[in-house]
Amino acid sequence: MILRLFAAIVLLYVGGFLTFALTLPQAMAGAATDAVIVLTGGPGRIQRGLEVLDEGLAKEMFVSGVDREVKSQEFAAQFDVDARTMECCVQLGYLAVDTRSNAGETAQWMKDHGFTSARVVTTDWHMARAFSEVAEAMPPGIRLVQDAVPSHPELATLFLEYNKLLASEVTRGVPSLRG
Repeated sequence: MILRLFAAIVLLYVGGFLTFALTLPQAMAGAATDAVIVLTGGPGRIQRGLEVLDEGLAKEMFVSGVDREVKSQEFAAQFDVDARTMECCVQLGYLAVDTRSNAGETAQWMKDHGFTSARVVTTDWHMARAFSEVAEAMPPGIRLVQDAVPSHPELATLFLEYNKLLASEVTRGVPSLRG
């Protein structure tokens, strides 16, 4: 009986991992939102957010988790953002240090700006957990869409992220574990 239960748990875990690894989200085309939210930490994320702005699919871009040492002018120079776009449409967030704090920082920014829809941009392997955390933190009535940056993650990256996703889902709703 215990062996069967253990085998069922292992099969469920492996099946979940395979589903996670083989169905990574894709880039979103065409959907317009009030804002584009970019979570720092991987190549191509900021460039994708800027493409969304350039295509007119969002009015403003919020970059969550920017290193405190990075100045607005340095960001603009590194990503070739003109001064007008930086002034009107790009805001850098310096408070977040991980995915959960990205979610809180983003939710506060959305609330402060009165936006009702946002496109979340992060790497494909990170999207499931990031999107879940951001959605959980948002005020009611906010429409979110996923816009994943394609990558070629190593098996170890997928395995680690899958386990982080499971831990995040298990601790959801348990305040003492969400710390």
